[in-house]
Amino acid sequence: MKIDFILNGNAVSIESTYTRRLLDVIREDFDLTGTKEGCAEGECGACLVFMDDLLVNSCMVPMANAVGKSVVTIESFAQTEAYKSIENAFMSSGAVQCGYCTPGMVMAVYELFKKYDAPTLQQVKEGLSGNLCRCTGYQMIFEAVAMLVKEGYRYD
Repeated sequence: MKIDFILNGNAVSIESTYTRRLLDVIREDFDLTGTKEGCAEGECGACLVFMDDLLVNSCMVPMANAVGKSVVTIESFAQTEAYKSIENAFMSSGAVQCGYCTPGMVMAVYELFKKYDAPTLQQVKEGLSGNLCRCTGYQMIFEAVAMLVKEGYRYD
């Protein structure tokens, strides 16, 4: 069946089933591989995307729920000034190691700043609790967010 939605600002249409996962469509049909599959259970955050401006685990979204919606992946978000600020903080603090979790982490950090102007360490820990990282031990990621707070980063 034909499914229409907006992907990274472009109206798209695919032939698919309503039960197919948004994650699979993003990766397989549109070759946008920044969105990763880590757990396939909505627990690790590697597959995070924005759908109608809400952060969602794309591995848990059937295409039926994406019909007519706007989906933004890391590839599109990476073109924004907001991304560049977060990227700089991650790079400066050494918060990037293998990079597998990084796209989801970056999206989650952006979402965190949508909720709080200057998130506390506790709010950061809670806000990133849905993202797993096996390399950094999280401390450098927390430092990246603290750097953003110190620099006065604000959600735009």
